[in-house]
Amino acid sequence: MQRFFTEHLLHSQQTVTLEPAIAKHAIKVLRYDVGAVFELADPKHRVYQATVQTTDPLTVEIGPEITKNVELPIAVEVVCGVSKGDKAEWIVQKATELGAAKIGFFNAQWGTARWPAERIAKKMDRLATIAQNAAEQSHRNLVPEVTMYAKLSDVGVDAAVKLVAYEESAKQGEHAALVSALTPHPASLCVVFGPEGGISPAELALLRAHGFTPAGLGPRILRTETAPLYLLSAVSVLTELA
Repeated sequence: MQRFFTEHLLHSQQTVTLEPAIAKHAIKVLRYDVGAVFELADPKHRVYQATVQTTDPLTVEIGPEITKNVELPIAVEVVCGVSKGDKAEWIVQKATELGAAKIGFFNAQWGTARWPAERIAKKMDRLATIAQNAAEQSHRNLVPEVTMYAKLSDVGVDAAVKLVAYEESAKQGEHAALVSALTPHPASLCVVFGPEGGISPAELALLRAHGFTPAGLGPRILRTETAPLYLLSAVSVLTELA
């Protein structure tokens, strides 16, 4: 069943006129008519069944709450160095599907690409749309926040546990930091990933000074767009399937 995210706070037996963007997709693309049923998630991460009452404008009657929660038991933020091409779009889409609560980016010292200040707002709008579409497709209870960090020192300020994926740790056979970080399960986890050029020594020193622990992600060296997805998959296995 299709899921949409609305800015309205919902409750059962309520009639709501939905946003134009939802109406356009529901009526023009999905061809919903009166009586069609879909799911609506609100800003408090509650999900309800909704039944179309009128199509122009699109009004729905809110039905029973759907209590199934598909969110990870840990609020995970992945923060990635800006990479070339469309890797940011790929990371946002797949990280959303895998349960990230927040997705951040930063211009890294050794990055092969940088986002100039005048392009960041437009880039964030584009990535936020990708996150919302992916959250709808994967039936998330929330849409992860997507943000750009001006300073690396601003990353993970409120996180309970902080890691930095560091390939030198992987090369040296370090494999305990991630598992230890999740035992017992913390309320939140922030993990930083470098771009294609990796994390610089200065960035590593800064992150260490702010409470980040270097961690390897297995014995293989992962691409910058693969590492966050490995991390989120590992968190899911260790907290949801173990």
